[in-house]
Amino acid sequence: MLKGFRDFMMRGNVLDLAVAVIIGAAFTKIVNSLVDDIIMPPLGLVLGNVDFSNLFLVLKEGTKAAAPYATLAEAKAAGAVTFNYGVFASTMVTFLIVGFVVYSLVRSVARLTPKKTEAPASTKECSYCLSKIPIKATKCAFCTADLAGRA
Repeated sequence: MLKGFRDFMMRGNVLDLAVAVIIGAAFTKIVNSLVDDIIMPPLGLVLGNVDFSNLFLVLKEGTKAAAPYATLAEAKAAGAVTFNYGVFASTMVTFLIVGFVVYSLVRSVARLTPKKTEAPASTKECSYCLSKIPIKATKCAFCTADLAGRA
């Protein structure tokens, strides 16, 4: 049982997947930082000093403190039910950036990968028995028909 598990884990596609997940997690941290620390603050400044992480609507007030809540953290601490559209907007920007990067990567790899060309035919059909035979054959190996001068 352990040998089977070891063989499974050492297959190339499992190792490739593990590496992809690790690199994907690191890439996600970079993109999240890009969105939260680089893109959203200037965008919020242009829109009038808006902090996207604190854009929310209170659906039901909390029991611990009275509204209005200055931040999303205050609302959550008070037990309020909120509709967090600012966090959603930030997540959508992150998703669009990741999608664009993945699209660019796939497109670049597709350009670098040589196009596959079909290999020339190496067999032909015997005109008598319709068996596959080597293209240079002059006699069919299956029905022994003489193919000299025939295609």
